[in-house]
Amino acid sequence: MTPSILYCGDTSLDQAASYLAGMISHFGWQFDYVPSHKPVTRDLIEQSRSLLILSDYPSQQFDASLQAIVAEQVQQGMGLMMIGGWESYHGLGGDWDMTVLGQLLPVEISGSDDRTNFDQPALLHPTGWNSTLWDLPWFQRPPTVGGMNRFQAKSGTQTLLSVTPFVPHYESSSSSIHWSAGDSLPALVTGSSGAGRTAAFASDVAPHWVGGFVDWGPSRVTAQATGAGAIEVGSDYVQFWKHLLAWTGRFE
Repeated sequence: MTPSILYCGDTSLDQAASYLAGMISHFGWQFDYVPSHKPVTRDLIEQSRSLLILSDYPSQQFDASLQAIVAEQVQQGMGLMMIGGWESYHGLGGDWDMTVLGQLLPVEISGSDDRTNFDQPALLHPTGWNSTLWDLPWFQRPPTVGGMNRFQAKSGTQTLLSVTPFVPHYESSSSSIHWSAGDSLPALVTGSSGAGRTAAFASDVAPHWVGGFVDWGPSRVTAQATGAGAIEVGSDYVQFWKHLLAWTGRFE
């Protein structure tokens, strides 16, 4: 059965949404798309879906009555994923805390601005394990990200990835640089709600927060969704998103 995905946010297909849309098309999966400035409509919600993705999509565009329908669909087995951004989680205009869908996610969303930017290297690395992380060089070449939303994992969930920021210390006497690690933050948390799987990724899928993660991998992948711009990204980055979407939507 071909997966059916509803993807909301990341501005528009000719902008940031070209990244995830391009990869979904590259995988051969079907999707419907709603740009960040347009509301979700009932006809899109009432279709049978494998997965709903919310990424940089403001909660004010998602009517509460439609969220209630989605909540029931998740209980029956549809996957629900949120990806970070300025209009994800609380962010700056996301305001998903205290919403029906926000409460289904496996994380506690802040009631205030949760955006965090990194001006030094911040490594994305495993703190748990499932099929989402298979066959990728996390321990040999952990990727870096440029920003994220802060959240806390709920009890009974699994934190698969964390972000650890590093601060350089330059010693002029020896012309050497030493690095000290800051506090780690949860970056990928997975869970369930009824029969549906849920996932919360704290960073972005597209620039600028995605940082060097977008180029992670030994080879390049080019892709383009219908109506979207072309992308050229790292092969391991592509494989990660394939694993994560497939796990959450149960079409792995």
